[in-house]
Amino acid sequence: MTNIGVTKAVIPAAGLGTRFLPATKAMPKEMLPVVDEPAIQYVVAEASKAGLSDVLMITGRSKRALEDHFDRRPTLEAMLEAKGDTEKLEAIRYAASLGDIHYIRQGDPLGLGHAVLCAKRHVGKEPFAVLLGDDLIGPQDDLLTEMIRVQQETGGSVIALMEVDPADISAYGCADVSVVEGQDYVRVHGLVEKPAAAEAPSNLAVIGRYVLHHEVFEVLEQTAPGRGGEIQLTDALQTLAVQEGSGGVHAVVFRGKRYDTGDKLSYIKAVIELASGRQDLGPKLIPWLKDFVATLD
Repeated sequence: MTNIGVTKAVIPAAGLGTRFLPATKAMPKEMLPVVDEPAIQYVVAEASKAGLSDVLMITGRSKRALEDHFDRRPTLEAMLEAKGDTEKLEAIRYAASLGDIHYIRQGDPLGLGHAVLCAKRHVGKEPFAVLLGDDLIGPQDDLLTEMIRVQQETGGSVIALMEVDPADISAYGCADVSVVEGQDYVRVHGLVEKPAAAEAPSNLAVIGRYVLHHEVFEVLEQTAPGRGGEIQLTDALQTLAVQEGSGGVHAVVFRGKRYDTGDKLSYIKAVIELASGRQDLGPKLIPWLKDFVATLD
């Protein structure tokens, strides 16, 4: 049977962003700038690059800025056009051109699994991608495109894994995997949410990209609250990994660039690295960085 193509992306964006207070008291954490674009725009652009033209954001209270950012601003556009500022004009139009973006609110903060479940009516009986806004994938990498290919080949669900220091695995979901002969992806046999280092089945951490079979919705509806009293997506994927006839769960082990913008230090590193790689900023920023580092004790 031919698989239905993947065209829809779900982006959970209902978190409060408490780690970035007071900056996020009145501004959604997803709107924190990474150089000169909000973090959420990198994520939507990644979905668009992978051919996902239908985007559903799961939002919450005080997230109106997300809708405004991806909307058109005719008055501002007219002003920039009159001034002949085509560079800025193209930049603000770019955000509105990334796809058809829809919004639904997650009324209660019941976890990532619950946020994904909020997308059930919009997604329907199709496979779909989930992109977490805290994880930025380097624009030179095609992780999502590769995950979609694996989903179409296997017919099940696909997660992204990344090797981390075993001492840090307790901060992530962790996967027990085996090699699939002749393939560049692995089979997932089990998932554990934030295990103690001594109990972790591997050092392969789950990062914020998923391509899921629609059966995940039925499993989430039956999934009891787990760690932290929340409905964990990891628990539902664990069920799918061992459930007969579901197509199972496979994983792509990602070895490219990932930036965690949900952590203050990682956020600062992301801004510096991405700015250093830009033609308009790198040539002046890099020499300054070298001089600055040389002054540190």
